[in-house]
Amino acid sequence: MLQKELETAIVAAKAAGDAILAHYQGDVIEEQKVGADSFVEPVTAADREASRIIVETLLNAFPGDGILSEEEDDDIHHRLGRDRVWIIDPIDGTAGFLKKDGDFAVQIGLAEIGKPVLGVVLLPFHGVLYHAVTGQGAFRTNGDAGERIAVSQRSDFSSMYLAVSRNHRSPKMSRIVNEFAFRSEVQRGSVGLKIGLIAEQECDVYIHLSPRTKLWDTCAPQIILEEAGGRLTDLWGGEYRYDRGDVQNWGGIVASNGVVHDHTIQRLRPLLNEFGRHKIKSHAGQ
Repeated sequence: MLQKELETAIVAAKAAGDAILAHYQGDVIEEQKVGADSFVEPVTAADREASRIIVETLLNAFPGDGILSEEEDDDIHHRLGRDRVWIIDPIDGTAGFLKKDGDFAVQIGLAEIGKPVLGVVLLPFHGVLYHAVTGQGAFRTNGDAGERIAVSQRSDFSSMYLAVSRNHRSPKMSRIVNEFAFRSEVQRGSVGLKIGLIAEQECDVYIHLSPRTKLWDTCAPQIILEEAGGRLTDLWGGEYRYDRGDVQNWGGIVASNGVVHDHTIQRLRPLLNEFGRHKIKSHAGQ
């Protein structure tokens, strides 16, 4: 089931990854764009080229599907009129790409009636590919070697590793780290990369307080994490849908090994109240 879709997405991701690495090895010129949330964000020619490669590959194979890519105009009415929508982040972690720290990913997800059913996350610099299809497990491939991956079963926060953003540290996140007393932190870029670390037991929890991630940041990583046995929700435990006109994940992100997910949500509530952070019911979890 969805074998052609998976094979096509992997081909598209690898072709985009090759194009991205060609730019990465040269002089990368940072440009500015106004993102979906009206904030100014960095963008490069590599983002746009990778997006065109992926979109054209997918539409050639599946012309009836909808498309949502960070670097393409969003035809909302067309997209919402389709049961199947490809959700694409050509370069997740543009900051890491610009800094040349290797932490960036190509992310291709497929949602059916609002639910993620397929995900491909490629880390071009590291040569790592994660992929999953609903009901078929999650896999990590490095070169020719591939293996099925599964989350940890750790349940004590003091023995757990927290994945945190390399580029977006805040005093509020430091407060969370101190309150939970995690064993250690792993600072990396890219949502997909950090969630991949949970899926293969390198980390156990990822908490992202900001309301600024988008559907393309979470769609592919979510199904990979779920097929590895984990969970991804907003900060209050609400499920995200991928058939919304508003592409912003207003409720932030909690990703975990699943074992501690409900406990994590419970422990976060008083801290979110302390921060004055309240769920926007009209957006998150719908």
